[in-house]
Amino acid sequence: MPSLAFADPATQRRLGSLYAAALTDLAETNTVTADRTVYDRAGLLTDPPGTLVRAGGGYPQPQRWTRDAAVNAWSAASLLTPAVGRNTLWSVVDRGPDGLVVQQDNQWWDQVVWVPAAWHHYRVTGDRDFLAKAHETAVNTLASRRSRHFDPAYGLFRGPSFMNDGISGYPAPPESKDVRSSFVLDHPATDRLMCLSTNCLHHGALSALADMAEALGQPAAPLRTEASRLRASIDRHLWREQAGTYAYLLHDDGRPDTAQEGAGLALALLLGVADRRRAGLILDRTHWQPHGIVNVWPHYPRFDDRKPGRHNVMLWPMVHGLYGLATADAGRTGLFERSVDLLAGLFAAGGFHEVYDSVSGAVDGGWQRGGSGRPEHFVSQPDQTWSATACLRLVHEGLFGLTFTPDELRLRPCLPGSWGPVSLRGLRYRGMTLDISLSGHGSRVASCAIDGGAAEPVLPAGGSGHHTVHLTLDGDRES
Repeated sequence: MPSLAFADPATQRRLGSLYAAALTDLAETNTVTADRTVYDRAGLLTDPPGTLVRAGGGYPQPQRWTRDAAVNAWSAASLLTPAVGRNTLWSVVDRGPDGLVVQQDNQWWDQVVWVPAAWHHYRVTGDRDFLAKAHETAVNTLASRRSRHFDPAYGLFRGPSFMNDGISGYPAPPESKDVRSSFVLDHPATDRLMCLSTNCLHHGALSALADMAEALGQPAAPLRTEASRLRASIDRHLWREQAGTYAYLLHDDGRPDTAQEGAGLALALLLGVADRRRAGLILDRTHWQPHGIVNVWPHYPRFDDRKPGRHNVMLWPMVHGLYGLATADAGRTGLFERSVDLLAGLFAAGGFHEVYDSVSGAVDGGWQRGGSGRPEHFVSQPDQTWSATACLRLVHEGLFGLTFTPDELRLRPCLPGSWGPVSLRGLRYRGMTLDISLSGHGSRVASCAIDGGAAEPVLPAGGSGHHTVHLTLDGDRES
C-alpha cells in the first residue's frame, strides 16, 4: 500500500493518519474471503479466489449489494488492489439466460452505478478480458432498465434516488402514514419517481458503455446520442434556472420536489451532466450544513434538527466525499479544503461510521419510519467501507488529481495552501511504481518533472519500473 506524507507535522497528524486508517479499513478490516456460492454466480472470481470488499463491519453476511460493491471498487479498490476490485465488481453479477447481467434485485435504480465503476476499473488496469465481459454485462443491464423503467414522455428513468432506499429521504407523499415500513418501495408510487441522481447515473452508464464499445471497436455513436438526449431531458425537467441548481425529483405526476440532493448534484458535476455554466452555479450555491453536504436538504416537515431523517438532513460520508471530489475536479481549492477538513473532523473521534449528524457531527443513524409505523431511531454502523474509500478517493483523485484513461495517467492536483508540500509514495499503477510529490498551492500546474526532467503531467499507461513525479502548483485553474 502507498504512504502519504505531509511536510507540515500538524497536517500529517490530521490527514496523513486518516489516510493510513482508511487503507487499513479497506485492505484489512473489510477485505474478506466470501462464500463463492453466494458471490460467484457469474463464475468470474479469480485469484485471490473469493476475496472481495464487503460493505462494512456492522452488517450481517451476506452483503451482496450492487451499490456498495461498485462504489468501493470505483473509489479505491480497483486502483489499490486490482484483483480484489475486479472480484468485488463480479460479486454482484449474475449469469442469466441472455448472458452476464448486474443482479436484478428489488433496488433496480442503483444497478447502473456498476457500469461507470467497471469502465473506471478498465481505465485503471487496462484489463482487456475484464473489459469484454464488462461490456456484455453493461449491455444487458441497461437493456433491462430501458425496457422496464424508461419513461418516453419525460425522457427520464423512473425509480427512487441512488442513495435513498429509505422513505425518510422523500416528502409526504409518497410517504404514506398507512405503511409500516421504512423501505421506499413499500410506499405508493415510489417506483414512478424520476430522481436527479438516478438519471445522472444512467447518463454516466450510457457514456461509459459508449466508451467500452469504442475501446472494443464496436459502434458507440447511438449510445452517445442516447446519453445526450437523457442529459437534455435532465436539464429540461430538473434544472431550476433562478435557483442555479437542479431539483431533487419529479413526482409520478411530473411535479418537482425542489429539495437539494447531495449525491445528485455531485453526480451531475462528475458525470458530465452539468455544463460549465451550470456547474459553476451549483458550486457557488450549494447549501452546506455545519459538517458538510447532506443527502437531502432541507428537513421535510416530519423531521427537524432534534430528530433528523436518516436519508434527509444527515451526512453520509460517501455522499459528502463525492461532492468534495467534484470541487477538486473543478479546481475549487477552497471548497476542496473545506470538504476534506470536515470529513477528517467527523472521522477523528472514532473511525469510519455510516452516518453522522450534520449539525453536531456526532455518530448517529437518524430517524425513519419503522415497522411500528412510527418514527424509529436507527444506528450508524461502524467500519463502513465506503466512508473509508471516500477518503482514499479524495486523496488519489482529488488532492493528487489522478485521472485515468485507457492509454495514460494524467495528473490534475488540487493542493490547499495551508497543507504545505505533500508526497504519495509507493503507488502501484499497472506496471509502474510511482512516488508523486506536490508543492506550492492551488490547482494550476506551473511545472512538472518526471525522473528529474521537465515533462507534461502525463504518464503513459504502458510504462514500467519506478518513477518520481514532482508538480509545482501556482493558483487555481479556471473551473
